[in-house]
Amino acid sequence: MQKLKRVLFGTLVVLALLWLVAEPQPFGSGSFFPLREKMVQLSGVLAIGCMSMAMILALRPRWPEAWLGGLDKMYRLHKWLGIAALVTAIIHWLWANGPKWAVGWGLLTRPQRGPRPVIDNPIEAFFGGLREPAEGLGEWAFYGAVVLIALALIQMFPYRLFYKTHRLLAVAYLVLVFHAVALIKFSYWMSPLGWIVGALLAFGTWAAAVTLLRRIGAGRQVQGRITSLKYYPGVRAIETEIEVPHGWPGHRPGQFAFATSDVSEGAHPYTIASGWNAADPRIIFITKELGDHTSRLREKLRVGQEVKVEGPYGCFTFDDDCPHQIWIGGGIGITPFVARMKQAAMKDVPGCSVAQTVDLFHTTADVDEEALGKLAADARSADVRLHVLIDARDGRLTGERIREAVPQWREASIWFCGPAAFGEALRRDFSAHGFPVEQRFHQELFAMR
Repeated sequence: MQKLKRVLFGTLVVLALLWLVAEPQPFGSGSFFPLREKMVQLSGVLAIGCMSMAMILALRPRWPEAWLGGLDKMYRLHKWLGIAALVTAIIHWLWANGPKWAVGWGLLTRPQRGPRPVIDNPIEAFFGGLREPAEGLGEWAFYGAVVLIALALIQMFPYRLFYKTHRLLAVAYLVLVFHAVALIKFSYWMSPLGWIVGALLAFGTWAAAVTLLRRIGAGRQVQGRITSLKYYPGVRAIETEIEVPHGWPGHRPGQFAFATSDVSEGAHPYTIASGWNAADPRIIFITKELGDHTSRLREKLRVGQEVKVEGPYGCFTFDDDCPHQIWIGGGIGITPFVARMKQAAMKDVPGCSVAQTVDLFHTTADVDEEALGKLAADARSADVRLHVLIDARDGRLTGERIREAVPQWREASIWFCGPAAFGEALRRDFSAHGFPVEQRFHQELFAMR
């Protein structure tokens, strides 16, 4: 999380510093209106810069995934950049329009303007001729972007509608690119600020085009077929086995993939609940009924159905050199640990065994005896020490209970998958006891919006 915050605030700081270099007198003496013009430029640069980076991350690129800690972390950064773009765009809009309102209310006096200077540079003159349409279109694109970003942040807004409306942000972004190119101070383009902003606009435009053509992740998609379905009523979860005979590159336990069973619903991310054996190319997903889409899967899916699978993604892959690992799966967050145990049980596949000693804590409010029996069998096969806590029977899992059960916790690494608030509470608890959470507390942020 600290790395994500550094990237977010670093982006804002770098763009602001480049603007200071490009602007000879950023806060020079004078009346209010020259300051207003400079603040319009600065806030506009910050807004389009953040939105461009958010557009690029929306493509699910491979190159920053390992550095940022996985696609789940990239999507968190994508969300934060979207919020930063929204806030700075609102500030930009207020700097542009607030003084006009103040003049109308008699609070400010509009400065006297002489004739506009003649522009000798033909390129600058061309951009100057675009000023009026760029301002008008940019304002409407701003209103649309505000609505679309707000809808994306409202968790109650159905995913199927979010999937359709969020793509419209690419259209708004392209209009805002035109707005930015036409209205950014022309002298900026000859400075490092202009070079960086120009690169961001170019890559962001390409990302918007890929989004509108529905080609995100196209190079990592394979066709699969559902071979079996198993429903566990006690935990309201469905286990889906998919055969991927061609093109799947293999995956590591703890990774996830996007699956599309209904084009109108779009791709949904699911943690993979199986190991990988190239001789038997199958993937298993375990999906809990949590929302409008997942609650309908039991009715919509059928054996033999074709599905599209994209991936694998994620860095929650249990890689470290600690002698002991503590796994914590809250509810459906048990899935990546199931995959790791199944992989460890493949005795005939080299490199699959669990090198460390492992304690697995599974805490759940729902009970399905068959599912728990399979979990216990997987733990025995992988030589994993299993601790199952039923909320109503055993109470909540706390850091203190984990430390009592695992005396060697100071030398261990912790791998958590489950409700975000639960994970953050455990992180704070272990941090308060001197555990190096930044290095050895791994949490999957499985929230894609």
